[in-house]
Amino acid sequence: MSTTAPTLGSAVLNLGRAERIPMGEGRAIHIGDLSIAVFRTRQGQIFVTDAACSHKGGPLADGTIGNRTIVCPLHACGYDLETGAAVGHGCGGVKSYPAAVSDDGDILVGVE
Repeated sequence: MSTTAPTLGSAVLNLGRAERIPMGEGRAIHIGDLSIAVFRTRQGQIFVTDAACSHKGGPLADGTIGNRTIVCPLHACGYDLETGAAVGHGCGGVKSYPAAVSDDGDILVGVE
């Protein structure tokens, strides 16, 4: 994603270099009271959601990424990486955050 793709808002966190997250994987990041999961797809896109699933609090960063979804490792329910919406289950969605990669290669996340 480029810095022009999403509107990041007034509060932006710089999470460092995108290349620190291997393609096809996620990483949990905790900043103060904020716990998020940052995902880098095999196509290099960056997505950010809440760190825990809405069903059992599973660690989404440890889930499986596929077809723009993340599948929770605890109960195999999916969430849309872009919107956080539940995919194929009624457990409710998770919050997603606007994210972009700066011209310098840093992950930028809009937070409220």
